[in-house]
Formats: sequence, structure tokens, C-alpha cells
Amino acid sequence: MRPAYARLAALPLALLASAAFAQSAAAPTAPLILADTMADPDWIGPPVERAWWSWDGQRVQYQLKRDGAIIRDTWQTNAAGGAAQRLDGAARNDVDAVNPVYDAARSRMAFIRNGDVFVRDLRSGALTQVTRSNETESRPQFSRDGNLVFRVDNQWFQWRAGQGVSQAAQVLAQNDPAKAPKADALRDYQLATIDTLRNDRAQREASREQDEAWRKSDPSRAPRAVYLGSDVEIVDTALSPDGRYLLAVTQDKKGEAGTGGKMPKYVTESGYEEFEEVRTRVGRNEPLPQKLWLVDVATGKSSELKFDKLPGISEDPLAAMRKAAKKDALKGDRPVRIETDGDGRNAAVRWSDDGRHAGVLIRATDNKDRWIASVDLAGAALQARHRLNDKAWIGWDYNDFGWLPDGGLWLLSEQSGYSHLYVSDGGAAKPITSGKWEVSDPQLGADGKTFFFLCNRKWPGDYEVCAVDRNGGAVREVTALDGVENFALSPDGRKVLVRYSESYVPPQLAVVDASGEGAGEGRAVKLTDTRKDGFKQREWIQPEYVQVPSKHGAGTVWGKFYGPKNFDPGKKYPIVMFVHGAGFLQNVSERYPNYFREQMFHNLLVQQGYVVLDLDYRASQGYGRDWRTAIYRQMGHPELEDYLDGLDWLVANKQGDAGRAGIYGGSYGGFMTFMALYRAPGKFKAGAALRPVSDWSQYNHEYTSNILNTPELDPEAYKKSSPIEYAAGLQDNLLIAHGMIDDNVFFKDSVMMTQKLIELRKDKWEIAPYPLERHGFVHPDAWYDEYRRIYELFERTLKK
Repeated sequence: MRPAYARLAALPLALLASAAFAQSAAAPTAPLILADTMADPDWIGPPVERAWWSWDGQRVQYQLKRDGAIIRDTWQTNAAGGAAQRLDGAARNDVDAVNPVYDAARSRMAFIRNGDVFVRDLRSGALTQVTRSNETESRPQFSRDGNLVFRVDNQWFQWRAGQGVSQAAQVLAQNDPAKAPKADALRDYQLATIDTLRNDRAQREASREQDEAWRKSDPSRAPRAVYLGSDVEIVDTALSPDGRYLLAVTQDKKGEAGTGGKMPKYVTESGYEEFEEVRTRVGRNEPLPQKLWLVDVATGKSSELKFDKLPGISEDPLAAMRKAAKKDALKGDRPVRIETDGDGRNAAVRWSDDGRHAGVLIRATDNKDRWIASVDLAGAALQARHRLNDKAWIGWDYNDFGWLPDGGLWLLSEQSGYSHLYVSDGGAAKPITSGKWEVSDPQLGADGKTFFFLCNRKWPGDYEVCAVDRNGGAVREVTALDGVENFALSPDGRKVLVRYSESYVPPQLAVVDASGEGAGEGRAVKLTDTRKDGFKQREWIQPEYVQVPSKHGAGTVWGKFYGPKNFDPGKKYPIVMFVHGAGFLQNVSERYPNYFREQMFHNLLVQQGYVVLDLDYRASQGYGRDWRTAIYRQMGHPELEDYLDGLDWLVANKQGDAGRAGIYGGSYGGFMTFMALYRAPGKFKAGAALRPVSDWSQYNHEYTSNILNTPELDPEAYKKSSPIEYAAGLQDNLLIAHGMIDDNVFFKDSVMMTQKLIELRKDKWEIAPYPLERHGFVHPDAWYDEYRRIYELFERTLKK
């Protein structure tokens, strides 16, 4: 292992000096220093993290991180503009909350605040606190006649104005005490032999039957609990808003979930080594299959909803792989899951507000199929409404769905190759948007007839709020802000609260007219600018959005280029190429980047004589299904082709020096740095692999099995895609940097790579461990140390 170089030229020493931070922040024209770029981002100013409308649509409330703390304060400003104020003390008692739900007349809204349910009258503004508990309530929904249901764990409650809260349903993973136990010869003998036992049992049964009869005739009593058996675990429940039916998702309580890992922690408050339990690895074991139950709340009857009628459920897309791997053929239908995210926003079970329709999103555990089915409540059966099949894997970010007031079903699907909006009025789903662009975050307007959503129609990195009629037609752009992050419709549906950003503007707030009339940045009322002067007044290099032609049949690879204002015509510039993380993430857009520190670092590199290119390589988000799945069973191969094409483009168009090129990135970007140095030796003289994956068999199931299937079924895909298989190709300079308590990409990945490089007797490499950092570094000292090493690596290898 090669020790880190300590020597730096005089200028880089000044560049790295952390003591100059305060002076630099006060003097925006001073040269950028590394301490600025890696400092606590409080110096930039807090981004607006969450925002929502007040009940009257006249004010906007939002959250900001407090300087020097992890506390989030709530602020309020007038929707027409003006000074904002921080809400504290008694003023916090009257705030509304994000993601409210409305009744059919849109005269009331319900929301969760601090884990409790509140109802706001939108005519008078009167606020009713429905619950006040230490439990966490969730998933409120109004019925058409004004009943409000909500959930606490797997118990459901209901509220009506003037009637208070009552328990609406309870589902238990227990055996029903009212049911006779299974036949047993010894029990039967005991009851036949001992009169007292037999009489006591008869009295208990009589008492239970009498109590049940009284319960049924007494409307003041809560409905009887529903028992699904002691052999299941209840994963999710959803009560119809009228309280009549409940859908429950279960899985086998004794199912084998696989062996989890134990991550050591060396720097601890206790002074002793501690261990943290972490996830299982891919394929060890697969997620447990789930079942779906329909419960009649009044009778307590539960019926299993079978999946056997779903189209394609009996087909095994991995049959050929099973055969090649000499594994047993799949018996019966494929296992499925019905998955909801943690806060329930993307619920996999959704009821219409009249309680007549329920929709369920079902996914095959092999990741190749997604079904949306409705529930025949009378017949206790599923009816398939839409199937999405992908030979690679389903893109789960584009699978939202819901109900229209007229009973129609709306959904997102990538079936055309791009995420678009569809409506089904009982038959086949019909597209109401189309084109080579993406629809995301659809929301139904207050009129029940207009969809609002995010779109990137102009080019893949330009995001606006768009709108279209539920029957289709012309798509109109409501905003012209270029970098819309998300949005919220006002309670009356007339305004849109937009959270937007720019390359050097962290997310801010603006309000626009929902009609889109006169849409334009000038017509948007901008409400916030939380940037601090030291950051705002600096002259930052605006990225140039470029299109790199692919020599490998991929068309255009979009990128962000950072270079000098005025090129020296006789000079060739050293090159740094950046690789974003996550794989399925978009970094080439007009939004504030996830990698804002890296963007500032790119400014610093340009200041020191480099040119920088950041690409949305194949697998990135925002470019459609084919772009996303190009890496199926071959991670690191199409992406490397894109970076090699980018390297050639820099040489041909931006005076880049092909002999002095470096590459770096974190997570997926660290993985790609390994692949670039190992599989294309000599192309990059240096690379920094940060928190990198070295062996995909060590990563998680939910991500990896989508792209590479499982190691036992598709070992060739793992061999082809794991950098550790190519480590012998290393001949250039490599820095590995990794947080030691990373619970996403385990530090073990870098330890394994270290051992491999030792065994291969490689030189020109080094590793930097960070004992108190997880996947995303949080401490400025660690950020600074990591990027000091990256900078020094490039200076000593690319400036020669």
C-alpha cells in the first residue's frame, strides 16, 4: 500500500488551508478553498425541506434546519410574498401539516401533526384535535358521508363530527378464542371423563355466545376483533373509509428472513467495541411471500384473496436460469408481495372514498411483474386491471395509482418505455400522456378532473409542473422554473405551492396560478431565498449542459461540463470525470444537485486548471425504461462505455488532455471508479473510489436482485459486474475512502478489496477509513479529509 503524499505546491497549500474559511466566506471574490466546499452546509443557507399550505390558502408553512443544530423549525409566510416568521410556542398549536386529505365536498381537511389526527373546517378555520395520544396515528381518509378513519398500528378508528372517536376494526395475529380447538383424542377423553371440565367449558361457551349476541345488538360496542391466526405476521392493513371492509397483508411468521450481518463500531461513547445488526445480503433469503385477506368487519369473516388469476402469475421468467443452474423448477404460482413505504404515502392498498372500490399493487418477488388489481368485495376475489411486465426489472419509482371520483382507476406505467399516466374506466388502461419524457408525482386537482404532475418535456433535466385533463388532451406547463422539486395544490385548488431549485440555489418556495395562465418565472411569486450572503455573492461556474454522442449505440449521453470562462488556445487541460451515486439517480438537471459539495469542488478544480465532466450514464433516472435497464446483468459495462465516450468528447471539444484524466465518485460512483481503473487500465491515471461496492453479492436484495437476479441463479451476472473480479487490471493510482459504520455499502467491501490488492501485490493505491461516518458523511472534518486526499491524488498524478 502506498503512503499518502505530503508534499504540495505553495498555491495548493493556500487552497487547502481551513483557517481561511471565514475570510473567504466574507470575501466572495477571494479564491475558493477546500474548507469552503467541505464546510458544514450551514454556511450556504438551509434548503426548504418540507412545505405546505395553511387551511385558507393565504399562507405557506415550511421547515428549515436551524444553524448548528439538527432541529427543524416551522416558518410561515404570506402566499403573496412578504417577510417570513418563525413559529414558536403557542403559535405552533395552530399550524397545518403536509399531505392533508379532504372530504368529498372539500369543506374539511384532515392531517397528522406530531402523530395526532386533526380536522380543519375550511369554511371557518376551526381546528378540531381528534386524538391526543403517545401513539402514532396515520393514513386518514374521509368517506363520502363524512366518516374519517385512521390507523394506529393495526387498529383502526373512526371519527364523525359530534360523535367522537370509536374503534372501527382490529386485526390480530392470533387464533380466534371462539373457535373450537383442533380435534385431539386426549382432550376429548378428558371432557368425556370429567364432568366438571365439561360443565365449565359449556358455561364459558354460553357466556361467550351471550356476549357476542349482545355485542351485535348494541351499536355502542366496538366491532369484534378479527383473528388471522398465530402463524402469520400482519404486515399492513387498510380499512375502507365507511368502515365496512378491511384488507390485510400477511406473511409467514416463521419464514426464514436470512442471516443478518453484524457491523463493528470501534469509536464509541462506552469506550468498548460495539456491534450493530445490519441487513442480509442479496439472495440470502429472498423477501418473504405475502398473502392478502378481505375482512368483513361486521361479521368478522376473513377470506383469502388468491393471486392465481393474475395474468402471467404461473409463468416463470427465470426458468431457463434455474435449469442452467441445476435448480428445482418453480412449483405453482410465483410468490408475490404487497409493499407499502414506511409513511404510507405510496400505499399498496387504496380505497375509493365511497368504499366501493379497493385497488392493490402487487409485485412478483422476482421483480419481473407488477399487477394492479381491484377487489370484488361481494365475490371476495381479485380482478386484474393492469399488468406491467419487464424482462429486466420493474422500475418501482413509477408505479403510483389511485381512484377518481367517478370510479375510474388512474395509474403510472412505463409500458410505452417512459413513465406516463393512464386511466381505466373498467376496461384496458388508456394513456392520457405520451412522449419521450417522464411523468412523476401525479396529483388529482380539486375539481376531480385535472391531473397535475412533474414532467421533463423540454429536455430530461428540465422539470416543471404540468397538467392534463383526466380524459387526455393537450398537456400544459403550469410553471416555468426549470428545476421544480415537488409541489402542493392549495386547498381550493387554485394555486400551486412549488418547491424549486437551481444549480446554486438550494430548494426554495414559489406560488403560481394553477391555471398556468401567464406561466413563466416572472409570474411566479417567489417566497424564500434562504441562501447566505457569503454563498450567494460568490461567482459560481454555471454548468454547461452538454450532449455527448455515444459510439456504442446509446444515442446521447447528457452531461454537466465545468470549465474556464476563457480557454487558453494552446493548452490541453487535465480532466476530472465525476460519477454520481445510486445508479438510478439523475444529476444532470437544472435542480440543486444532490452532490452540492462536489459541485463546489468542481469549481475549485476548474480554478486550479482542470476541466470537469459529470454524466448521467446509462442506468440514470429521467431517460426512460431502456436507459434504466441497459445495465441488466452487466453493471459497470454500458456505464464505462459512456465515460470513455465522454473522455473522447472532452479531448475533441474542450481541449482535454487524454493522457491526464482522473475519475471519482461515491457509492455507485465508487463502484464505477473501480471498473474504470480495472477494466480500462491506462485510460485514467488516477481514481478515487468512495464508499464503493466491490462485490455485488454483498449488497442488499431489494436493489441488487432487480439488476442481477440472485447469485445462485445468475452467478455470471455477478461475476461480470463485480469489480473484485477485475482487480488484477489495476495499474494506475487508486484511493479508496470508506466510512467504517456504513450500513448501506458495508466497510467490509473495501476491506475485501484491500485484501485482494494485497494478494495481487498491487502498488500505487491507498485506503482511508473513517471510523464515525456512515454512507453519507455528516462531519465536516471527515468531508475535508476525504476531499483533501482526492485533490492531492489528482494534483500529483494529473499535473505532471
